[in-house]
Amino acid sequence: MAQAHAALFHHALPSTSTAAAAHRSRVPPAPRRPRRLRPMASSTTTQAPAPAPPGLKEGIAGLYDESSGVWESIWGDHMHHGFYDSGEAASMSDHRRAQIRMIEEALAFAAVPGEPSLPHPGRTLVVGYLQIDWLRPPFVLYVFLGTSCSLGRTNHGLCLFLIFSLADDPEKKPKTIVDVGCGIGGSSRYLAKKYGAQCKGITLSPVQAERGNALAAAQGLSDQVSLQVADALEQPFPDGQFDLVWSMESGEHMPDKSKFVSELARVAAPGGTIIIVTWCHRNLEPSESSLKPDELNLLKRICDAYYLPDWCSPSDYVSIAKSLSLEDIKTADWSENVAPFWPAVIKSALTWKGLTSLLTSGWKTIRGAMVMPLMIQGYKKGLIKFTIITCRKPGAA
Repeated sequence: MAQAHAALFHHALPSTSTAAAAHRSRVPPAPRRPRRLRPMASSTTTQAPAPAPPGLKEGIAGLYDESSGVWESIWGDHMHHGFYDSGEAASMSDHRRAQIRMIEEALAFAAVPGEPSLPHPGRTLVVGYLQIDWLRPPFVLYVFLGTSCSLGRTNHGLCLFLIFSLADDPEKKPKTIVDVGCGIGGSSRYLAKKYGAQCKGITLSPVQAERGNALAAAQGLSDQVSLQVADALEQPFPDGQFDLVWSMESGEHMPDKSKFVSELARVAAPGGTIIIVTWCHRNLEPSESSLKPDELNLLKRICDAYYLPDWCSPSDYVSIAKSLSLEDIKTADWSENVAPFWPAVIKSALTWKGLTSLLTSGWKTIRGAMVMPLMIQGYKKGLIKFTIITCRKPGAA
């Protein structure tokens, strides 16, 4: 979740416990060093990644240690963007629902087994429909077979189609899930409850892990959800353990995108689904070898505030997935669907509760809030792309 999204608030709820304080004392804030953002080539698979900036992991942990309490108090435990219809105007309650919708949209896009999906030719069996017809007897059942259908109103009335998708098989729903960059476990708990699955979450922040486990216990999910401190590039899990590998806005924190995706693939079970939702920069044009100087400068200012290494493009992720022989690779640009979110975050930060929380949280959080308008600018320029990438590990599902 690292990101969830306002990268700024992502990962950790401050705790006054002795254990949390001890953890923080072992992760001193890393000194910030000015750095030049390396121009990205057309594919991250063609060159070695730049070394991670000094203190990157410690900086990420410190950022979320400090800022996640602010986020949770205002936005709740889902620390990521919301998903909206294009042009939608929403209230705060709508924004929170949109965060849940983001999870559901990602699952539907990936066609996760056990997840109801829209009718899809070749994957959907229509066994019949019930027509409510005011010109003929009111309840007429027409039974037929087909491989595609449409839903809605007919010339004579309303039709309720009876649809069964091959994706709805409860035996194929994920039983084991890993949440990579889990924050305080919002997605972990949601997915565990949705599927009745066992979910492991990893974060760089000890305070986040502690808070997330406390929330799981409070919701009676301790036997299903467990969060721990671990590096996403060196996950502490055996090969092939998870039916669903979930990364909601953590990829932007990874200094080595190839190793990141490789680790996701390693821990996925044969036939398992991998879902990556992350911030990318735009794809390069064929005539370009890197982003424009003004674009690099904008990204650098965001990187410095949110402890981000080099960015990559959606096509870079696709190239990496192909190099690992992953299957059913799909990607989509959801930038328009998240457009209302950053303005809402800024608006919430300008409330009395938001301002007082920011002023008492610490400098990292304040600086993150100050650069939020740059995220909006990046989206409007077409530079920042909110991207979903999904794929499957070869093998029997």
